[in-house]
Amino acid sequence: MRRWNGWGDDTIEFALNGDALAFLQQRIGAATPFADASLEQTCRGVPPSRLAPHALIDTRPETRMRNSLGQSLPDWLKMRYGKIGAFPDGVAFPESGEQVRALLDYASACGAAVIPYGGGTSVVGHLTVPAGEQPVLTINLSRLSRLINLDREAQLATFGAGVLGPDLEAQLRAHGYTLGHFPQSFEYSTLGGWVVTRSSGQQSLRYGRIEQMFAGGRVETPAGRLDIPTFPASAAGTDMREMLLGSEGRIGIVTEVTVRITPLPQHEEFHAVFFPDWDQAEAAVRTIAQAKLPLSMLRLSNPTETLTTLTLAGHKKLISLLQRYLGWRGCKDEKCLLLLGASGQPATVAHALKSALKLARGRHGVHIGQTMGQKWKQNRFRNVYLRNAAWQHGYAIDTVETACDWPKVRRMMLALEQAATDAMASEGERVHTYTHLSHLYAQGASVYTTFVYRLSGNYEQDHARWLRMKSAVCEAIVATGGTISHQHGVGSDHAPYLAAEKGALGVGALRHLYRHFDPHGMMNPGKLLPAEQAGQ
Repeated sequence: MRRWNGWGDDTIEFALNGDALAFLQQRIGAATPFADASLEQTCRGVPPSRLAPHALIDTRPETRMRNSLGQSLPDWLKMRYGKIGAFPDGVAFPESGEQVRALLDYASACGAAVIPYGGGTSVVGHLTVPAGEQPVLTINLSRLSRLINLDREAQLATFGAGVLGPDLEAQLRAHGYTLGHFPQSFEYSTLGGWVVTRSSGQQSLRYGRIEQMFAGGRVETPAGRLDIPTFPASAAGTDMREMLLGSEGRIGIVTEVTVRITPLPQHEEFHAVFFPDWDQAEAAVRTIAQAKLPLSMLRLSNPTETLTTLTLAGHKKLISLLQRYLGWRGCKDEKCLLLLGASGQPATVAHALKSALKLARGRHGVHIGQTMGQKWKQNRFRNVYLRNAAWQHGYAIDTVETACDWPKVRRMMLALEQAATDAMASEGERVHTYTHLSHLYAQGASVYTTFVYRLSGNYEQDHARWLRMKSAVCEAIVATGGTISHQHGVGSDHAPYLAAEKGALGVGALRHLYRHFDPHGMMNPGKLLPAEQAGQ
């Protein structure tokens, strides 16, 4: 069963090995585990529903509790400490677009706010229930999950928007196709969620981000139904798809999504290369990205993430032998790990990898074969379970991501890590922070930074500690010239920083757009847009 207060399936554990735990203790100090609030205790805090009865709406406390939060660190703090606060008044599980329409009409009639719920994997506060007197209806789309239509000639597939990543891929693979969209949340996130948060998958270098895959769909909005037809390309004014992409539930509820699909690749390989230091590594991946080779993935870890990866790997003797070999080849304490992949026809894969590895060697890259790359592929959706393991030992793990042009990449990486270090130092705490470039482009790269630090065992103190660090890191992103989100969206956590990117005129345009579809402001209030100031 899905964990109610952590990540993923409750039968799956991804434990910290003894060396990894000792590594954390040495880096940031020993932590003290503490008991979490129980499911029963948390459910006792759910207040009576304020919604009028409806055949499609479940008002039981456990259902409401399980649909009240996502996977951000503040969400975890609320669940683990039993301090959830505001709950939806009911949760609906529609099985058709017509039922979604009826639910929106019902919510409008009773003055309820509506929160769309896909897989519940948001890490930026998309699902936070607003406090106040207004009732809140969460609409869970998990039953809108079937393959509605497959057009082989056009290579288009239409799904219910609530389809989970594995179910989507299974239905396509049965016909010889793939979407190729593999975010780390793949096992539990949904197609509709990918669209409205502008998601990016780990192999976007080949398949594209979700905006390249999204061809059309259907949205039920408070003002009526919006149908977005599919075209290979169009010059007919503003693209309606762009209005929906990244809208985070503010326009309405996506019920159907049509995506551009690809035949399954005949062959796929993932390789590992080590570089002596960051400057050589960054120059190499920039050269490879700008060569526009038919690769599917480039993922570059900085020295601290490389060290952390090797420590977490286990197999101490094998890793020691690898370290010795790499040192002999010039890759010592500052070494950086690059994972690169290629997918497609065997000849295309061979050409892409041969060309990329040649460019890597020009920057003193040491190719060590496929073992680490294949191990990464095997565990790529399980590494996130380390959040559960770390918590059990008294540590929190949080992340932040951005993207910027190449001249800013190194400066951004250093700024994010330093901002977190300084924020924690102000409390007399240390943070273990490390970074990788998760997606690369000819013009720049994403910068994805992880923070590991100790929990105090007190909800208020831990929330304040997170907020201080999060604010410092987001301010560093803005000051260094990055986007406030490359792949996770804005939600409520990043909303205060959106105006720095869009400008006052841009934010005003978004407000008017969403008001057109949602005249009374019932759709996912408090998300995406910064709080309105007087006179706006």
